[in-house]
Amino acid sequence: MQSYLSPQDCDLMQFTQHVERQLIPQDVPHAHDIQRNVPIYDINQLDLTGDTQEIKAEWADVLRNTAGVLVLKNAYADTKCIDAATAIYAQIIVDERTVSGGKPDHFAASGANDRIWNSAQKLCQYDPLVFAQYFGNVAVDTACQAWLGPNYQLTAQVNLVRPGGAAQSPHRDYHLGFQPAAVAATYPAHVHDFSPMLTLQGAVAHADMPVESGPTKFLPFSQIYRHGYVAFTQSNFQTYFEAHHIQVPLAKGDVLFFSPALYHAGGANVSRDIQRMANLLQVSSAFGRAMETIDRRDMTRRLYQVLSTESHCLSPSQVDAAISACAEGYSFPTNLDTDPPIGGLAPETQAALCRRALSSCMPQAEFEAALNAQVMRKQA
Repeated sequence: MQSYLSPQDCDLMQFTQHVERQLIPQDVPHAHDIQRNVPIYDINQLDLTGDTQEIKAEWADVLRNTAGVLVLKNAYADTKCIDAATAIYAQIIVDERTVSGGKPDHFAASGANDRIWNSAQKLCQYDPLVFAQYFGNVAVDTACQAWLGPNYQLTAQVNLVRPGGAAQSPHRDYHLGFQPAAVAATYPAHVHDFSPMLTLQGAVAHADMPVESGPTKFLPFSQIYRHGYVAFTQSNFQTYFEAHHIQVPLAKGDVLFFSPALYHAGGANVSRDIQRMANLLQVSSAFGRAMETIDRRDMTRRLYQVLSTESHCLSPSQVDAAISACAEGYSFPTNLDTDPPIGGLAPETQAALCRRALSSCMPQAEFEAALNAQVMRKQA
């Protein structure tokens, strides 16, 4: 039994035994297609309104034990909300570029791409109705629950890559993927095993993304390799990735999800005129630390203004998904002196308060007072 994983123990031959497998239809019985080892699910042909445990179990198995990545075709059957969000994000990019002077981020040189950090909160603050329509997506909610269970914490970052934007180096993602190999090696082996269970990576396609536009490069099955967090920076692993990675084209309204332990990299945009925009979803378990801090109180206040009216035109499932993407769904950490559990083992969550307020038609002012009081009770 290995208690710790060392970079010196990384074995490319062992790695290739994992990744040179083939996904077969029996592995993904609900998938409508398999493209280059990636299962494709047409949301128009799946019933996500009833008991979804079987499909969620299949998606979790894909993320953990087989391909490590899946595509939800037509996750947004009506892309009007994507167009509305795209217009808002385009304005935010202009506004933020004016303030920052067009400085590069850590993904690309200035001018090659634009990035909006904390795009979920900014969308909610800019237009809570568009936020509700965009994140009130049952397919996205189902995928998040498949990997993380309920009460997940959703954050997002928009990435716009222009023609000429360069590819990334292959890597794994948050948590351990954001640590140097030497630091990752100081964590016990079992932490390497559970780190991917704390986060789910996703991307919403805001435009059609043919391969020449540089959709994400993946190496299916690579999340299975236990030494992956201490191996991905090694040159022989990176060379293998570049020789064997795959890319799957996406259409506007498609959403893909993948394990944070899957070897992946943003592709080069070699197209002449395609602006590749995706909203990158970083979804965290209720039991972990999200990558971004978000003002969920302000977001929930704004969202309630929309959901408490009759004009939002969302189904109950869509309303529930929007709340899940916005409000804090976990009771802890809290100050148990001032926020003790009442009638159970955990205090009421922000999301539960929002749902209770909607069911009782609580006025906006009363809801905001209850929301503020709840936040104050949690303070140390």
